Amino acid sequence: MTVQDIRAFNRFYTNVIGALDYSRHLYAPFTLTESRVLYELAHSPRTDAADLRGELSLDAGYLSRILNRFEQDGLIERAPSQRDPRRRQVTLTVRGRETADLLAERADESVGALLATVPDADRPRLAEALRTVRTLLSGSDRGRSRPEDVVLREPGPGDLGWIVQRNAALYAAEYDFNADYEGLVARIVADFAEDHDPHLERVWIAELDGRAVGCVMCVRDDAPGTARLRLLLVEPDARGLRIGDQLVGEVVEFARGVGYRDLVLWTNDILGAARRIYQRHGFVLSAEKPHRSFGKDLVGQDWRLDLHQRQ
Repeated sequence: MTVQDIRAFNRFYTNVIGALDYSRHLYAPFTLTESRVLYELAHSPRTDAADLRGELSLDAGYLSRILNRFEQDGLIERAPSQRDPRRRQVTLTVRGRETADLLAERADESVGALLATVPDADRPRLAEALRTVRTLLSGSDRGRSRPEDVVLREPGPGDLGWIVQRNAALYAAEYDFNADYEGLVARIVADFAEDHDPHLERVWIAELDGRAVGCVMCVRDDAPGTARLRLLLVEPDARGLRIGDQLVGEVVEFARGVGYRDLVLWTNDILGAARRIYQRHGFVLSAEKPHRSFGKDLVGQDWRLDLHQRQ
């Protein structure tokens, strides 16, 4: 392997994905860098300019020019950060999110067309080769996964059973919940499997390196115009990759997009990490009450998000 080998591959791949003329490649007036900034904003609901600079390794002046253009075009809004008033929080507007969604759709179509040229029998070999390149060239992060390696998808055969099994096992291991919790999860999943409206209810599976590492559900609540977020879970060895944030963000955007007015959830106060995710997405605590369930004394909490109010 020589420097020239890698440079030759770079030239080949940038040509394959249309990186040198990205706006024409996706029929959109954005460079590859601008498209990546929109992607990060769409997948990180509470991001400031410093976060973007660090994540994308961009020059501050270059990023500032991109954000100024986006603001002029009505794609983003900027306001003082809630975490640090010295920073500026950047969020997509409705138009910005629609633009990001359109770019993602066209990018998926482009990559799908490229993948269609690869025989089915060769695709596992291609996937393994891509993972090998990522692992060997990741420098100080060698062998470690990154948020962009996570794929959110619809459940396939066996995934609903996996949700029940992993919820039962993890909550028993981490919080000493008894079999009552497994029974509750099994009923929730069975109700969804037997009778759900695919236009108004959905399940997401988070996949990393070909295995399921997280899940969440969005189902109709008894209250009119209200959706309920249920069974958010991330495997311990996949935590730290913003998977919980991605899953909750998908539920929020889905519920908002299909016309729900409110999104609610029930949790327990011992689930601190999940609670912080809900707060970052704008959920507000509406009620809490002590109870004994799953063999433990707990404090149940109801959280609510007004979907008409952009965060």
